Amino acid sequence: MSNSLSGSTVHGPVVQAREVHGGITFNYHQAPAPPRHADRRPDQVPRPVGRFVNRRRDLAHLDGVLIEDGEATAHCPVGVVSGLPGVGKTATACQWAHHNQRRFPGGQLFIDFAALRGSGSGSGDRSGGGGADVSEALAMCLRALGVEESYLPTGLAERTALFRTMSADRRMLVVLDDVTHPAQVRPLVPQGAGSALLATSTWRLGELALDGAALLPLDTLDAEGALHLLGTLCGQRRIDAAPEAAVRLAELCGGLPIALRIAAARLQIRQRLTIADLVAELADEQGRLSHISVSSAHEERTVSAALELAYRDLPAPAAALYRTLGGLPGRSFDAALAAVASDLTPHQVQPLLDTLEAASLLGVAEDGRYRLHDLVRLHALEGVRQAERPDTERQIVTRATGHYLALTALADLTVRADRLRIVDLADILGVADVSAAVAHSPFAAADAPAQDAIAWLEAERANLLATLRAAARYGLDRQTWQLSEVLTVLFLHHRHLADWREAAELGADAAARDGVPAAEARLRSLLSRPLLDLGRDEQAREQLEIAERRAVESGHLVLQASVQEFLGRYLDRHDPQRAIAAYRSSLALNIQAGEERGAALAGYFLGCAQAAAGDLDTALTALEAARRTFLALYDRRMAARALADLGRVRARQGDRSGAAADLSAAAGELREQRAGHYEAQALEDLADVLDDAEQARHCLSRALEIYQTGGSPRAAELVARLAG
Repeated sequence: MSNSLSGSTVHGPVVQAREVHGGITFNYHQAPAPPRHADRRPDQVPRPVGRFVNRRRDLAHLDGVLIEDGEATAHCPVGVVSGLPGVGKTATACQWAHHNQRRFPGGQLFIDFAALRGSGSGSGDRSGGGGADVSEALAMCLRALGVEESYLPTGLAERTALFRTMSADRRMLVVLDDVTHPAQVRPLVPQGAGSALLATSTWRLGELALDGAALLPLDTLDAEGALHLLGTLCGQRRIDAAPEAAVRLAELCGGLPIALRIAAARLQIRQRLTIADLVAELADEQGRLSHISVSSAHEERTVSAALELAYRDLPAPAAALYRTLGGLPGRSFDAALAAVASDLTPHQVQPLLDTLEAASLLGVAEDGRYRLHDLVRLHALEGVRQAERPDTERQIVTRATGHYLALTALADLTVRADRLRIVDLADILGVADVSAAVAHSPFAAADAPAQDAIAWLEAERANLLATLRAAARYGLDRQTWQLSEVLTVLFLHHRHLADWREAAELGADAAARDGVPAAEARLRSLLSRPLLDLGRDEQAREQLEIAERRAVESGHLVLQASVQEFLGRYLDRHDPQRAIAAYRSSLALNIQAGEERGAALAGYFLGCAQAAAGDLDTALTALEAARRTFLALYDRRMAARALADLGRVRARQGDRSGAAADLSAAAGELREQRAGHYEAQALEDLADVLDDAEQARHCLSRALEIYQTGGSPRAAELVARLAG
C-alpha cells in the first residue's frame, strides 16, 4: 500500500493518526477458536488430610447422591456438604474425590473460594453472590481444560458458555470448596454425561435444593469417633494409658475435628504435656479457645480463627444476635428466649435465627430447640466481651432470668396453686389476678396441664440451673431466690438430689443477702430434704436451726408450721418422740393460721411418726383422715402417699393382703402423678409383702430404675438386694 501518515501510532489493527494521505490497506488474521486439548486430564483435588478417619456413613451418602446407577445420564448430580467451620467438610469432599478418581476419566477440578476471596478477586459479601469470584473460578477451570490465556473471554456470561462447551464431552468432577452463595455453584456445573459437582460450605445453601441439589449437613464426631481420631493422631497407646482423660478431652473439644487435631498436635509437639495436663488447661471456659491452638514460626492454627471467618460473613443483625446467644447461661434455648434476651420481638428474631442456622452456627434439635456448639458459644461470648458494652452480659442474664422465672412460676402454679410460697407471684407475672395468668399460660392448653408443666421443667432443668448460677454470679439476689423457690416443684416430683441441693443453697444464700428472712427460712428448710436423702443429716440439722430462727423472725405462721414439719422429718431419724412433738406443733400452727392443706400435711406426717413409735391404730386414724382431706383438696399426689403409708401400717399389723392392695394402688397412683421417688418407696415395701417372688423382683427392678435415674444412694442398696 502507498500512504503517508503524519504523527501516527499503530496498535495492532488500530491506528491513531493526525493526518492521512493516500489509501490505507490493513491485512490481519482472524483469531482461531480456543484449542481443545482432549488429552488433558486435570487432577486438581488435593490429597485427603493425613490419617483421615470416620465419616464412613457420610461418604456412603455421597456415593448415593453423586454416583449414577447404570448408564451415565445428561443429568449432573450436585451435592452440598455443609457444617460448622472445622467440622471436616473439605477433608470429607477430598476423601470422596480421591476414592472415586476412576469414575471421572475427564478429570477433577478444584476451586477454593476462600482463597479467591483472600486474593481480593471478590468482595466476600454473601449477599452479592461473588460475581468476580465466579468469573475467576471459571477462568481457572478453562485454563485447566487447556484454554490459553489469550483466548479467555472477559465476560462472565461468555466464560460460563465456554465452560459448558469445554465440559460437554467429558465425564468429570468439579469440587468447589468454601462456597458462600448459590450463584457460585450454578455456572460451574459441568455438562458432560456422568459428571458431578461437589460443593462445601459453612452455609446450608438451601436455595440449591430448588435446582435438585442434595444437601448433606456434616455433624461433629460422636464420642467413639472423636476418640478414634485422637488415637489415630496421638497413638492409641497414649489414649489407652489415660482413657478417662482422653474421653474428657474429646468432650471439651466438642467432637469438632479441627479442635481434636489441634489438641493432638499440641500433645505431639510437647511430649511432656500429658492428656490430663491438657484437659486441666481446657477445663476453664474463659481460656479454652485460646488453649485450643498450635503455632509455629510460619503460622498459627486456632478454632477461633475458623469460627471468625464464618462470623464475618454474617449480616450485622444476625451477628448481633449471635453474640447475644453466646451470653445465654444455658446450652439450649427456644425462639422466645432468644427474643427476650436480644430485646427483639419473636417476629424480628426468627429470620435471624434462620440465618444463623443456615450459616451452620446454630443447631436445631428434633424438639425444635436451638443449641450452639460449646466452642461456638465460647466464640460468641468472646464477641460480647469485645464488641458490646461492659454490662451487656449482665443484661442478657437478667433478661433470661426474668423469662425463666415467669415460666417456672406458671409451671409451679399449674402443678399446685395452694402450695406455700414466699415469692409474690402476682408481682413476678405482672398481673393482678394470678388465676387468670395460669388460665392463659403455655401449659393450660395441654390435656394434663400439671404433667405438662413438670415435663417442661424436666426438659429445661439444666438451663434453669445454669440460669440460677449466672443470676447468683451477677448479684441478682432477689431473682435467684425467687427462681430457686418456684423451681422446688420439680424436685418434689423428680428428686434430682444434687441439683436440688445446689438450687436450694444458691437460693438460701441469695435470700440471706437480700435480707428476706421468710425466703431464707423457706429455702433452708427445703434444703434439708435433699441433704437428708444424701445422708448429710448434720448439715440438714444446721440448716433447720437457721430456718427456725428466720421463720420466727419473719412472723409468718404458716412458714413456722412448715419449718416444724421439716424439723419433724429430721427428728424421725434421730428422736421419734421429739418428731411427734414437732408435727403436733406444725398442726397447731396451721390450724391457728387457717391453713387446711398445711394441717393435712402435718397430720399425715404425725400419723407416720405415730406408726414409727408403734401406735398403729392411732396412726391408721390419722393417715385415713389426711387422705380424705387430700382427696377433698384434689391433691392426688399426697393422697397416694397417704395410701402407701396406710399399706405400711397394715403390713406391720399382719394384714399382708390389705397392705399389698394399698401399696399396689398407691404405686399406680404415684406413677400417674409422676412422683417417681415415692413410687419407688411403695414398690420396695410392696415387694416385702408379695408372695410371688417374680412379682417382687419386678417391683424392685422398677424401683431401682427410678433411683438410678434420680441419682439416689438407695440405688446401690437395691442392687445388692436384687443380687441377693
